[in-house]
Amino acid sequence: MTRTKKMGMMTRGGRAAVIGALGLASVTLAAAPAFAKGSVDITAPHTAHAGKTFTVTAHGDDDAASYLRICLEGRSGRQAWHRVTCGAVVDTGTEARATAHVKAAHRGVLEYRAVVYGLTSPNDRHPVRERTSGPATVHVR
Repeated sequence: MTRTKKMGMMTRGGRAAVIGALGLASVTLAAAPAFAKGSVDITAPHTAHAGKTFTVTAHGDDDAASYLRICLEGRSGRQAWHRVTCGAVVDTGTEARATAHVKAAHRGVLEYRAVVYGLTSPNDRHPVRERTSGPATVHVR
């Protein structure tokens, strides 16, 4: 009988621990922040001719910031990314857009990517990078 009582107490203690752990887990999950939703896309031709102009466009959105701005960045080879152009600042409900008309000066491979920045106001001096697209490669012949 003594053994049964000990097991009963251990069982009650185990149940209390499980209930406490489940309660803590539910409070933790309820307090966790929700993930922001958004996307960014870039469009560029696969090939271009040297000396000719081609168009690179980007559009994106994100619901994490009050205002958005999208910028196009480019690089040649494995150099650092450089800003090509930026679109206008828009409200979160609107899709941010940017278009660049690029003249290919010489042959080689050019890469472009789009970056969506979140701003707290239309004149925010410290934008936060929210999303970055994968690179779009243009082969210049």
